[in-house]
Amino acid sequence: MSQKQALTELFTNTFSHQPTHFFQAPGRVNLIGEHTDYNDGFVLPCAIDYQAMIAVSPRDDQKVVVTAHSYDGQVSEFQLTLPIASSKDAFWSNYVRGVATVLLQRGMNLKGVNIAIIGNVPQGAGLSSSACLEVVTGLTLTRMAGLDVSLKELALIGQQAENEFVGCKCGIMDQMISACGKEGHAMLLDCRSLDTRLVSIPESAAVVIINSNVKRGLVGSEYNTRREQCEAAAQHFGVKALRDVTLAQLEAAKADLDDLTFRRARHVITENDRTEAAAEVLATGDLVTMGELMAQSHISMRDDFEITVPAIDGIVEIVRNVIGNEGGVRMTGGGFGGCVVALVPQEKVDAVKQAVEQHYPQCSNGLIADIYVCRASDGASQL
Repeated sequence: MSQKQALTELFTNTFSHQPTHFFQAPGRVNLIGEHTDYNDGFVLPCAIDYQAMIAVSPRDDQKVVVTAHSYDGQVSEFQLTLPIASSKDAFWSNYVRGVATVLLQRGMNLKGVNIAIIGNVPQGAGLSSSACLEVVTGLTLTRMAGLDVSLKELALIGQQAENEFVGCKCGIMDQMISACGKEGHAMLLDCRSLDTRLVSIPESAAVVIINSNVKRGLVGSEYNTRREQCEAAAQHFGVKALRDVTLAQLEAAKADLDDLTFRRARHVITENDRTEAAAEVLATGDLVTMGELMAQSHISMRDDFEITVPAIDGIVEIVRNVIGNEGGVRMTGGGFGGCVVALVPQEKVDAVKQAVEQHYPQCSNGLIADIYVCRASDGASQL
């Protein structure tokens, strides 16, 4: 059964009628540029062909009634009047409630809807299952109310919902690529100006995502600690964000900073430089240099930002042994588990899969990795 068929079945079983519209927004993987987004820096993500999908029908009251496939068809409902309370029983519905809250705060007249949600973006893996849910919710609620809100604006609304309602201080990258991705391309995003530039991914390279299945949570975790450390470093230099500090300035101030703050800042500053360089070389199809930049990124995350774990380092080593310098591999996402991303020559995809299946359990206390061979896909849309 296709995802859309399963979604339609959930909808009709819950609401006893057929949905009138379908919307989708994809997950994403970040090729390079980690923990640079909330430092006003650069990132290079692409949308992937895994997504959150919503089936919807209008209601004749001001209620949103929502159910989710991943939570056994649990139903949650709320009124479209401020304030909207968060739900303790149906935590997943807080993403929908948060987006509705931000839209109402911005003075938008929303209409009641019945919503069913399904998704095949792995949760807790660092592929933005939450961001694509926020984006597809914003698209659904605005379009069903006849409101023409731009995809870029919907990305900002999703980010605000996650920051203020859910309580995770994420940057803008996840929502922006989910909203505005383009098939066959990565997107160089300037997280300060929100300027974007499409960067083509060579057709000879597969985007392979390997989920370590080492579980990690973002809300209330080390993520917010790293963010505070970066803000403290920026404050030391009297600038808005680490984006405004050069490596030379950082090196000159080394004696004035404690070692931890220095290394956290060095990761962000060098990662920004690597990300801009990666956009240039990827566009020319230079996978050798791209691979070198991805390797440097991983080492920096491991040693300076300290967000990798042994199982993740193990996957990176396994993949590098297969692809050599014909592509790149690095941890991707917030850290402390989650996923590895690799740009792999199409003809080596099977060898990478076999190597991971064979060797990963030995470096992860018996865990089995999930492997997704993806292609860069379009952003949010009505189906």
